[in-house]
Amino acid sequence: MNNAKFPTKFGKFKIYIYENCGTGNIALVYITKLKTEYKNKKLPKFSEPVLVRVHSKCTTGDVFHSLRCDCGEQLEKSIEIIKKEGAGIILYLDQEGRGIGLANKIRAYKLQDSGLDTIEANHQLGFECDARTYTIASKMLKKLGVRKIKLITNNPKKMEGLVKNGIKITKRIPLIIKPNRYNKKYLKTKKEKMGHFL
Repeated sequence: MNNAKFPTKFGKFKIYIYENCGTGNIALVYITKLKTEYKNKKLPKFSEPVLVRVHSKCTTGDVFHSLRCDCGEQLEKSIEIIKKEGAGIILYLDQEGRGIGLANKIRAYKLQDSGLDTIEANHQLGFECDARTYTIASKMLKKLGVRKIKLITNNPKKMEGLVKNGIKITKRIPLIIKPNRYNKKYLKTKKEKMGHFL
């Protein structure tokens, strides 16, 4: 597991790359008071349950701050929550567009422009409404020595996926993001058709 210091505008993290979990999947670990063994590049010693955000890559939202979704805002809000706690993990998974990839996500956007909602657009393209899995996320947590977490999420299927793979969730931390005129329908669909806690 390769790791390095990773200072950001949000604070100082350590970034971990797991070669056997796909190079596009990373873990960002935040601990304000680093222990000696952590400074010496060993794994951090967390007091479980650990605060965790499992975040699927969203180039449009995370990088370009798209208003069509709430992904970038969820990521930044999660970082704020973890900083306030003083310790936590962000798993950044290579599952763009709920697992359909960036190119297909843009195709889905075009269909949404014609009136379909996000689920209808995915189905029109021949995909599930959500093709993501959380096996790799669970594996990454276990490699960090973590099995009990407080999960930052609004997605019940994410919770189910982690529990199914041996991660105990002791608490769910909600993400409250104010809708805008571009993502209001998107958020409504997530709540009414996908069961998200919004």
